[in-house]
Amino acid sequence: MDSRVSLLRAFAQGFAPGVAKVETERFGFAFLEQMLAGGGELEYGELTATRLLHKYKLVNLPDRRMDELLEAHVAKAWNVCRYFGAAANDVFCFNLDNNHRSDNTRVIPEMDLAVRSLRNGLRELGCEPLILASGRGFHVWGRLDQPVENGRLYRFMLQAAVRALLGFRERGYDHHKIKFNFYPDVLVHDVVSLRLFGSDHAKNRVFSHVFTPEGLLDESASWTYFEDFLRTKTMTAAAFAAACSETWALIASSRLRAAMTSGWLSV
Repeated sequence: MDSRVSLLRAFAQGFAPGVAKVETERFGFAFLEQMLAGGGELEYGELTATRLLHKYKLVNLPDRRMDELLEAHVAKAWNVCRYFGAAANDVFCFNLDNNHRSDNTRVIPEMDLAVRSLRNGLRELGCEPLILASGRGFHVWGRLDQPVENGRLYRFMLQAAVRALLGFRERGYDHHKIKFNFYPDVLVHDVVSLRLFGSDHAKNRVFSHVFTPEGLLDESASWTYFEDFLRTKTMTAAAFAAACSETWALIASSRLRAAMTSGWLSV
């Protein structure tokens, strides 16, 4: 087995078991029969007319078949996406998107400030994030040493995002130019999935490079960084509890209250 599959298994251990979404250019009954031959059932398929990737949600996948899907993922045969657990998770993700309807793959100044401010803020809270280029923006992942209830994760992410946006007002930036989504989302945990590390973006087919303060890493270096992230950058439960308290203290600060009451920010 490819050693990268073991890394993805370790990262995905807290996701909904036996459930995955496959993104691929392939379609047709013969392909479906082949994809399901190793076990599992098709919950739905979503075919696109724009020559992008078709999507298939698979359920009741045995572990062996999940490993085979991941083997194909790292071999770039398709992308595998996973779904968050319904009640609690040991990973969380900020999805930052460029909100422009055109030229939305360019890293605009607002996006650059948001992702760097979010990274710095999380690091100050004891969370070393994994940041991946996602085509329209970035996925910013955190990993915990034990599952945390989804509502608590969502509140933490919301507060961390507000903290990251404080610098926008000082620089005169428009926060509407970017969009934050938070996962797991208690309302759509069984509807929305995220691509695993190692995927290629649907539109531009570019690898999901790791983003560091020095810039984007190449594919090989990104896998090395991912392995190190799993080994050394997991946040402890105690650190997470302390981070929640610190972010709430910031929310209660007079500086942030002024921004919120003026209508510039809302939570």
